[in-house]
Amino acid sequence: MKEFDLESYDYDLPKELIANYPILPKEKAKLLVYERRSQKITHTTFEHVLDFFPKNALVVLNDTKVIKARLFGSKHAFLPSKTTEVFFHRFFKNNTALTQIKGKIRVGDKIFFDANYHAEVLELLHNGQRLIAFYDNKTPLNQANILKLLEQYGHMPLPPYIKRADESLDTHEYQSVFAKHMGAVAAPTASLHFSQNTLEKLLKDFKHAFLTLHVGAGTFLGVETKDIREHQIHTEVLRIPKKSQEILQKSQEVLCIGTTALRSVEYFKRLENPNQEAFECDIFLHLANPILHVNHLLTNFHLPKSSLLMLVSAMVGLEKTKEIYQIAIEKKYRFYSYGDGMLIL
Repeated sequence: MKEFDLESYDYDLPKELIANYPILPKEKAKLLVYERRSQKITHTTFEHVLDFFPKNALVVLNDTKVIKARLFGSKHAFLPSKTTEVFFHRFFKNNTALTQIKGKIRVGDKIFFDANYHAEVLELLHNGQRLIAFYDNKTPLNQANILKLLEQYGHMPLPPYIKRADESLDTHEYQSVFAKHMGAVAAPTASLHFSQNTLEKLLKDFKHAFLTLHVGAGTFLGVETKDIREHQIHTEVLRIPKKSQEILQKSQEVLCIGTTALRSVEYFKRLENPNQEAFECDIFLHLANPILHVNHLLTNFHLPKSSLLMLVSAMVGLEKTKEIYQIAIEKKYRFYSYGDGMLIL
């Protein structure tokens, strides 16, 4: 069936519509509003986004914070050129970390970030990831000190389709104004549209709940199986505080800010008896695994053949998604992380 055929989720995007920088002020970004019941499309801007939010809906936000996950070092302690790139993914057991390292690397190799700090390769994993440990001279670093190291020496992990080095503005703009808990290596991009002023209005006027899904690098991996139902999606760390769980359990109408918030809600609401706050979220939403508990979604425009495009299709249908995306292209909407947005009602 074509809705499960990977090629059905392909589309052509002019390169000039890939947003390399954010729109400032944030409220000037374009917003496409699609009302499913009437099939009406409205073209507006984020100045008016809250005007379209249903008054009785619970608004769910992901307060993860992007870490400076891209490090550059040298394989030789006394050579100043830093040509080896280490991309931090997530913490593993015993203060080790799962990473990607560009170029040839062997177990036991060391990568130096300055005269004191370095990392040692402990294991080469079959999925291309490398297990490493960080050190200050000979002293292993704990997670808190590793985060400090990343903050001091790291670079913001801009997505691969942004063809430029990170700049000072990305430290602030590739981060939501309500980011709180460090751990993401990619931003929950729908959240980037909110200025402090718009956020304050949202929190004042709408019932809301926060959760934390630490977005992983797997969010940029395309689906490669011909039948999308055979795709094995990545796993991400999710934390939902008890207070937010209670609000979610009582809410009949839910609006999610971003696909990460939506995946989190859908994962949580399908658990039979959640008795904890921390989870490993691995839900893949598509037309064969449809959205059951979320009514509305604010999101950006996603890459071809991506699991996020399949999520949107699960909400509005494949043909309607392709039609809306074509309209967005014709109207010169900006795509991807720093791009414009879409509100599905």
